Amino acid sequence: MTYIADTIDIAVIGGGHAGCEAALAAARMGKKTIMFTMSLDSVAMMPCNPNVGGTSKGHLVREIDALGGEMGKNIDKTYIQSRMLNTAKGPAVHSLRAQADKKKYTEEMKKVLENTQNLAIKQQEIVEVLVEDNKVIGVITNRGAIYNCKAVVLASGTYLKSRCLTGENIEYTGPNGLKTSTVLSEQLKELGIEIRRFKTGTPARVDARTIDFSKMEPQHGDQNIVPFSFENTEEKIKRDQHPCYLTYTNERTHQIIRDNLHRSPLYSGVIEGTGPRYCPSIEDKVVRFADKDRHQVFLEPEGEDTTEMYVQGMSSSLPEEVQLEMLRSLPGMEKVEVMRTGYAIEYDCVNPLQLKHSLEFKHIDGFFSGGQMNGSSGYEEAACQGLIAGINAALKVEGREPLIIDRSEGYIGVLIDDLVTKGTKEPYRMMTSRAEYRLLLRQDNADLRLTEKGYKAGLVPEERYNIFVAKRQAIDEELERLKNTYVGTSEKVQAIIAAKESTPLRSGIALSELLKRPELSYNDFKEVDETRPELPAEVIEQAMIELKYEGYISRQLKQVEQFKKLEKRLLPEDINYDEVYSLRLEAVQKLKEVRPVSIGQASRISGVSPADISVLLVYLEQQKNRN
Repeated sequence: MTYIADTIDIAVIGGGHAGCEAALAAARMGKKTIMFTMSLDSVAMMPCNPNVGGTSKGHLVREIDALGGEMGKNIDKTYIQSRMLNTAKGPAVHSLRAQADKKKYTEEMKKVLENTQNLAIKQQEIVEVLVEDNKVIGVITNRGAIYNCKAVVLASGTYLKSRCLTGENIEYTGPNGLKTSTVLSEQLKELGIEIRRFKTGTPARVDARTIDFSKMEPQHGDQNIVPFSFENTEEKIKRDQHPCYLTYTNERTHQIIRDNLHRSPLYSGVIEGTGPRYCPSIEDKVVRFADKDRHQVFLEPEGEDTTEMYVQGMSSSLPEEVQLEMLRSLPGMEKVEVMRTGYAIEYDCVNPLQLKHSLEFKHIDGFFSGGQMNGSSGYEEAACQGLIAGINAALKVEGREPLIIDRSEGYIGVLIDDLVTKGTKEPYRMMTSRAEYRLLLRQDNADLRLTEKGYKAGLVPEERYNIFVAKRQAIDEELERLKNTYVGTSEKVQAIIAAKESTPLRSGIALSELLKRPELSYNDFKEVDETRPELPAEVIEQAMIELKYEGYISRQLKQVEQFKKLEKRLLPEDINYDEVYSLRLEAVQKLKEVRPVSIGQASRISGVSPADISVLLVYLEQQKNRN
C-alpha cells in the first residue's frame, strides 16, 4: 500500500557529503527540501580516512565554501590537525589538508542540517523515483510513503547494491556495516539509466595503545592555521593539534602480501568492480610497484576521544588474519591490535556521460545526480557535486538557468566537465594536473572566482557578499596604489634591497615593479612606503600574487579567452551527426553518446580529433549561411 506523505520542492536521496551539500543548498535557497538517509547516525560519515582537503582536494573545499557550501565551515569546527601542503612550490599547487575528528564532524553537520529552515531529514530508504512524461514527479520510500516533488537529487554514494569483501568473507552491507539499498538500482535501469560497478576500499583501524610511536616519525600540524572557510580567521579556529606518525612497509610485509594474493578478492576474481587508480590497495601497490622495497604508512587519529587510528596507505581486502600479520611486520606495530578490519566495497553508480553540466540527467527533467554516484571518489569530489546539483535543482524549481562552472572558473568545473564529457572507467579523483588553468584556479582566490556566482544563484547571503565586495575592492585599490607609488635610490631603500641580496637600483621605480622580484616581499618596504594603508593579510597576499605572477597570469588569461570562444560556439540540440559530411565514424559515435553543447566541449571528447572539430565548424558556418 502507498500513501501521499507530503508535497515538497526537492527530495535528496542520501545523507553523505554530497547529500548534505545538496540539501543545505536547496533549503537555503528557500525550497522545501527533505533529505532521505539510510541512517541518521551516519550523516556526513567518513567511512575512509577522516580528513578533508589535500592536493587539489583542498581547492575543491575552498570553492565549495566560496559558493556558500558547508564542508569548509564544518572541518574548521572539527579539525584536529591542519597543514598547508606543497608550500615549497608555487601558490597554484598549495593545498590545505586537515585531519578531522570523525565523530564530531558527523555531529556538527547533523546539527547544522537539523537547524536549517526549509529542511527536514528522514531515516527512510527510497526505492523508486517517480517519473511521468520524462519528468520527475516524486519519490517512494520502502514503507510506501509517496513524496510529491518538483526535483530529485540522487546522492546515494556507495550504498547501491553494495557488498563488503574481506578475503573469502562477503557481507552485503554498505560502509561500516550499514544497510545497503538493494532495490533502487534496478528501478534506475528501468528509467533508462546506465549503471556501472565500481570498487573502493579502506584499511584497518588499530588501537593506539598497542603502538610503539617511538619507532615512528611524528608528523605535526602547522603553527599558522589557514581556515578552509573564507568566513573564518585563524584566531577564531586555532586550537591544540594532534600528531600523526609515519612508518614504512618492508620486504617482510611485501612477502606476506605476495604469499596471500590468491586469497585477495581483488586477485581471485571475486571483485567485479573497477577500483581507483590513484588510491590502490596495499596488495595492488606491491604487485604494480614490485621494484619498490618500501611504501609509506601514516598512522592518523580518528578523533580526540578515541584510541582508533587510521592506517593510511594500507587499504586492503586480504583476510583478517593476513591483515593482522602484515600490520605487525611494520616498525612500531609489532604488537598492534586491530579494532576494525579493512575491506573492499563494491557498489553501483551511473555512467556520468548521461548527465548535463548542471548534473541533471539528459533524458529526465528535474532528476539530478551528485557525488560518488557519478563515478567519482573522495568526500571533496562528492560534496562539490552535491552542492552544484542542489543549487541547480533549486534553480530548476524556480524556472531559472542552471549554474554552470566551466574549466576556466574552478576545479569544480574541471571535475564536472571531465565526468560529463570524457566519462570515467574508474573512480575519478581530482588532481591539480587535470586543471589546465591552475595558476588562475588557486585555493587562495576561490572566493574572488566564485562568490559572485554563489550570490547570484541565491546561496551566498547579502552580508557575506558585501564583505567579499569590500575585499575585492581593497585588493584592486592596493594594486593601483603600488603601481603609482615610487621609491628612489636612497640609502634606506638600497640597504633594504642589499639585505635581500637583490640588484641595487639605478633610478627610481614603481613599488609594484620592485615587488615583482621574487626575493623581495611586501613587508620589506614598510618603513619607506609612507602611504601604505592597514590591510588584512589576505588582501596583501592576493596583491602580491597578482604582481609576482603577472606575466604568467596574463598568458593564461589569453588562453582562457580562446577557450571561451570555443565554449560560445554552441551546437544545435537536435544536430544529426550522421548527416555531418566528413565526420569520422568514431567521432560520430562519441558525439552521439555525449551530445556536447558546444564546440569547446566536443573538442574534449576522447575520440574526437582536431580534424573532426574543423568539420563541425564548417558545418555550423554552413547552417548559419542557410539560415
